[in-house]
Amino acid sequence: MFDSIGRFIEAILIGDNIWWQLAVALAIVLLSLMIRNIFTRLIFGIVLKVTRKTKTGVDSAVVLAFESPLKFLILVIGFYLALAYLPLPGSMDPVLLNLLRSAIIITIAWGFYNMVGGNIFREIGDRLELEEVITDFITKIMRFIVIALAITIIAQEWNYDVSGFLAGLGLGGLAFALAAKDTIANMFGGIIIILDKPFAVGDWIVTPSVEGAVEEMTFRSTKVRTFAHALVTVPNSVVANEAITNWTRMEKRRVSFHLGVTYTTPREKIKVCIQRIKELIENHPDVRPGSIFARFDNFNESSLDILIFYFTKTKDWGEFMRVKEEINYKIMEILEDEGVSVAFPSRSVYLENRDGTGSKDNNKKQA
Repeated sequence: MFDSIGRFIEAILIGDNIWWQLAVALAIVLLSLMIRNIFTRLIFGIVLKVTRKTKTGVDSAVVLAFESPLKFLILVIGFYLALAYLPLPGSMDPVLLNLLRSAIIITIAWGFYNMVGGNIFREIGDRLELEEVITDFITKIMRFIVIALAITIIAQEWNYDVSGFLAGLGLGGLAFALAAKDTIANMFGGIIIILDKPFAVGDWIVTPSVEGAVEEMTFRSTKVRTFAHALVTVPNSVVANEAITNWTRMEKRRVSFHLGVTYTTPREKIKVCIQRIKELIENHPDVRPGSIFARFDNFNESSLDILIFYFTKTKDWGEFMRVKEEINYKIMEILEDEGVSVAFPSRSVYLENRDGTGSKDNNKKQA
């Protein structure tokens, strides 16, 4: 090959017609530059006008992705034709042909690389309602595949044996997978979380591992800000395999408790209190209609228990506490109007006399 290049240089120095051939080769290169500019301005302009009239922007994105690669290919073809016109040795023809084929492969790979990283995948991700994180992850994988295929095909064009390289790459990938199994598990856990969408950034979640507001999600971990303002980083492989309670997505907040009154309260008084409490809750503007209960529920050890159960319309914690407090005050007012006392834990103490008889101390003591 070096002898052929030397003979070519010698022909340039002593040849009579070589300068004309060099001028023609240079003209071919300049002509390819002109064709490239015309192709870009006219042809691409017309194609873009047509594609932009369609409902989707995918076709326009494909055209724009291959604009720069095609300009590069036109210039490469110009250089190839210019070199083919020159009186190069015959041994240079396979080299020029391989260069042209490699340029075509690079052009195609370049176009697909731009297409994958452009607006096409983002538009598809928006239609499928995919998170931006997973769209970027798929984009990076696809770009890596495009580059790897392009390098492999170009190597085969130059008669390199890539089978050993691919086998070594497979063994290396296996070793890497074994060494980074935890990282890979976290990555797939992140994909599952993003696809399943059990929570989003800003949601209040509770898991066996952590409770708080989700601050950030990555492919490796999920960061949760606890109510003590501490930042907890949980691996995605752990979060994906745990039960997750998302309190932010609840439609309403529940209030459920037992109101204990004393055993000395007459039955009619209890009925009146229950009826008034139920009417109070049903008529409250911030209580969700339906599933409202005020019932005599249980004979407790030291009280007669009334079950109070309802849902508030608001999900906000502060507003929920305000509504609950307001209803509690009204319940206290009802009990005061009816002369009903709230019971407290108490016990009866029996005193045994020396003669074996027992007497009861009627004084109740707080437990």
